[in-house]
Amino acid sequence: MFQFFASCPRGLETLLVEDLTAAGALRVAQVPGGAQFTASWEACYRANLHSSVATRILWRIAHNRYTREEDIYKMALAISWTDIFDPSQTIRCDTVATRSPLRSLEFVTLRVKDAICDRFRASTGIRPSVDTRDPDVRISLHLTEDEATLYVDTSGNPLWQRGERLDTGEAPLKENLAAGILRLSGWQPGMALLDPMCGSGTFLLEAAQMAKGEAPGLNRTFGFERLASFDPAIWRDLRNEAAARVQPLTKLPIVGSDIDGGLLRKAQANLRRAGLEGAVELKHCDARDIRPHAAEGIWVTNPPYGVRIGEANELAELYPELGDHLKAEFAGWTACFFSSDTRLPKLIGLRPDRKTPLYNGKLECRLYQFRIVAGFNRRTTAQPQQGQSGEPLPDWASEDLDQ
Repeated sequence: MFQFFASCPRGLETLLVEDLTAAGALRVAQVPGGAQFTASWEACYRANLHSSVATRILWRIAHNRYTREEDIYKMALAISWTDIFDPSQTIRCDTVATRSPLRSLEFVTLRVKDAICDRFRASTGIRPSVDTRDPDVRISLHLTEDEATLYVDTSGNPLWQRGERLDTGEAPLKENLAAGILRLSGWQPGMALLDPMCGSGTFLLEAAQMAKGEAPGLNRTFGFERLASFDPAIWRDLRNEAAARVQPLTKLPIVGSDIDGGLLRKAQANLRRAGLEGAVELKHCDARDIRPHAAEGIWVTNPPYGVRIGEANELAELYPELGDHLKAEFAGWTACFFSSDTRLPKLIGLRPDRKTPLYNGKLECRLYQFRIVAGFNRRTTAQPQQGQSGEPLPDWASEDLDQ
C-alpha cells in the first residue's frame, strides 16, 4: 500500500471521496481541496481512470520537517529515485507553499532538482533533463510553515483534460468542475438535461459521456504509465473493463442552446471530436425562448459572470426574464445556475432550495438550485419559439500548476 493525495475543485471534496472509495482507496480523509488516502497501484490506476472530479492524484514519497532549504535538499537526496523512474526521462519540479518562511520558492525548487540529479549522477553516472512543457515525470514539493512533502504526479496532464483539447469560449468550465456540478444537480443518465447557455458545450459533453458509461480517462494517457512501478497487465485489464462498459451511441435527452452561433459551432465540433455528434441536440436560440423537451428534467447552466463593464446591467435585465420564463414553461424541472453573481436569486425572482459554495479556479461561486413548480404566472397561450434551427494539506490542492 502507498500514500496518495487527490486534488479537486474546492466544494467537490465529498464527491471526490465517493470516487476514491469506489476505486478501492482505503482510509480516505477529506481535506480542503482534496483527500488523502492509502491505496494499491491498481486502485490508483482505477481512480485516475474513473474519477470525474479529481484534478490530480499525487503519490507521496517523502515527508519531513524543515527550517531551511538544505533540509529539503537532504530529504530529496535520500530518495532512491532510480526505483521511481529512469534517468533518460525528463522531469519537471514545482513548489507550492502556504505560510512557508523560505524566501524563494524558485530556489527551493532548484534545490529539489539538484538533489534528484545528484542522486542519479551518484547512482548511474547520468542525470535526467528538465522539460517544463511536457515532462515524463512531474515532482511536486508542498510546504507548510514547517513541514515539507514530496510527491510524484501519477496523472500527468490534469485529469480534467479528458484526452482532447476542446474548442472553448472565453471563460470555459473545466471538465471536472462541470461533472461535479452535474452530479450535485441531481441529474442522472436517462434524465432530460438542458443547458440554455451551453457555450462550447462542456456540460453537454460530460453528461453525454456519463450517459454512455464512458470512463472520464478512457481516451488519454497518464503519468503512472511512465513510472518504474507501472504494471501494464493490470492497466490493460482496467482499460478493457472500462471499454466494455461503454454503451452504443444513441439519441440522448440532452439539449444545448445558445444565442451565439459561433459558440454553437464550437460545441458541435467538440461533440464531433468526442464521437457524440447526433447524441445531443443543439439549438440556436435565446435562453428566454427555449422550451422544455420533457415533462421534467434538469436545467443547468453557467451564465455570464458580468465581469466586463456593462455586462452587470445586462444581466440585471436578463435574470428576471429568465425567472419568468422558468415559472411559465418549466414546471416540474429543477433549474441550476452556477455563478459568482450573488444577486442572481433576488433578480431571478425565485427562492433557491439549495446553495452550494464552489470555486471556479480562485473565483468563489455558488450553485443555485431552484425547484420550479406550476404557478399563477404560467402563460395562458403558447408563444412562438424564436431562432431555432433544428497533511492536512492547504487549499493549494485545487490549483493546476500548469495554468
